Amino acid sequence: MRSVINSGSIRLLWLLGLVVSLICQSAEGQAGDERKQLAFDAVDRNAEQMTAISDSIFYFGEPGMQEFEGTKLLKGTLEAAGFRVDLGGAGMPTNLWAEWGAGRPKIAIVTEIDALPSGSQTPLEFARKPLVAGAPGHMEGHNTHGGVASMAAFAVKQVMERYNLPGTVAISFGPAEEQLASRPFIVRAGYFKDVDAIIYLHLRDSLATGYGVQNYAAISSIFTFHGKTAHGAVNPWDGKDAVDAVELMDIGFDKLREHLRPTYRAHRTITVGGIQPNIIPDTGQIWWFVRDASMPDAKTTYDKLLKIAEGAALMTGTTWDVKYAASAWPQLVTKTIAEAIQRNIEMVGVPQWTDQEQQFARDFQKSAERPVVGLRTTPEAFGERRQSTSSNDNGDVSWVVPAGLLNFPASVPGIEYHEWHAAITPVSSISHKGQVVGAKVLAASIIDLLTSPELLEKARAEFLVESRKTPYFSLLPAETNPPLDLNRAEMEKYRPERRKFYLDKTPRFN
Repeated sequence: MRSVINSGSIRLLWLLGLVVSLICQSAEGQAGDERKQLAFDAVDRNAEQMTAISDSIFYFGEPGMQEFEGTKLLKGTLEAAGFRVDLGGAGMPTNLWAEWGAGRPKIAIVTEIDALPSGSQTPLEFARKPLVAGAPGHMEGHNTHGGVASMAAFAVKQVMERYNLPGTVAISFGPAEEQLASRPFIVRAGYFKDVDAIIYLHLRDSLATGYGVQNYAAISSIFTFHGKTAHGAVNPWDGKDAVDAVELMDIGFDKLREHLRPTYRAHRTITVGGIQPNIIPDTGQIWWFVRDASMPDAKTTYDKLLKIAEGAALMTGTTWDVKYAASAWPQLVTKTIAEAIQRNIEMVGVPQWTDQEQQFARDFQKSAERPVVGLRTTPEAFGERRQSTSSNDNGDVSWVVPAGLLNFPASVPGIEYHEWHAAITPVSSISHKGQVVGAKVLAASIIDLLTSPELLEKARAEFLVESRKTPYFSLLPAETNPPLDLNRAEMEKYRPERRKFYLDKTPRFN
């Protein structure tokens, strides 16, 4: 017996299917909205606890590899909130990895909390006024990352518990981002081997995301030449001048510049240049940074630099050695994850600035001789970002796992980082409001990644296409250990004086 289905029946079946699909989508959308609202409520409820973390880290003012007070505070806060905390992994005492949940999907927040040398400044003071003269300080605002990352992870944990969501939320606080020092070690140690996606977190003067290749690849190494001392006037012919080798290496690279790709960057400083003129120096040292738009291109230039060092040693009769200092791949940010973050940016929106906050920003910009434009009132336009020539060691992570990027509005437009003006606002109400927005967008984006297998699959497929074009390789020599003495002497010098500014707070989420 043959069934006959006319066009009217087909249309009816199609309409029924569409209704069912819309009902399912509506139910899922409503559940998603409820989950995110629960996360937002957790952020609002704990906003003071979040900013207590960030403000405390500001006053610790600890540069790379010396983030002992900051990681101690984070460890205590996160453990009290139910997270498992691994402190000291990958051979670095201040490397902190925290997670909650079990199994896949596993989503990680990747960020840092280090300060900068000589960055100490009294908050909200437009004139140069260090809290401790000469001491380190947060003249980029990495202190804000500690609160935002921890708060967002806790808010996601609340949602996972309420809705019985499978998976894991993790946070990686890598030491010494400013010196490009830790992420290659963290990747080598396998922390990201079972992670499905990450979101980079960094403050900015705007609420934004984007996609594409960010930043430059960088290779940093210290070249030391060894010669023989002699009297500069009596028997200079018996000497082998190691500083001559340094100078010849410098000149040699200058002669190479004409023949390098236009995208390259290379810069150096002479760190050992002799003792006094009448002693032929037996030691000379020069520290180089080589950068390019891709790591293979940077490595090609770096290999040429090694040949120049060899030639300089041959010309002077000296010997030489090279010590790896740091390396960083450019960040690879997927469009798929960026689009998901953008939807949450549009949902949350920028903070509602008061007239007083806008006036403060304008006064600050005028005092710092920057364009007087106030604070941004809309998110940045979404799109592919232009690749910058700066470097960030987060990049290594993005070549082993799909990555997204979130910038939250916690600084004043026109105030550049790495100079003392940027240390004026990291504990201001402007920063605090930006942190609340950042935590909400970050939490909502992680919830999307945890609850949408299709989103993760699409991000993974995009990542595989891009990463296969330039397969990842590590610049980290097998025998190299992390530079644990980095900034140690400086912090030991200034920590006793800094202690008088510690907030002595014990943040606890609820």
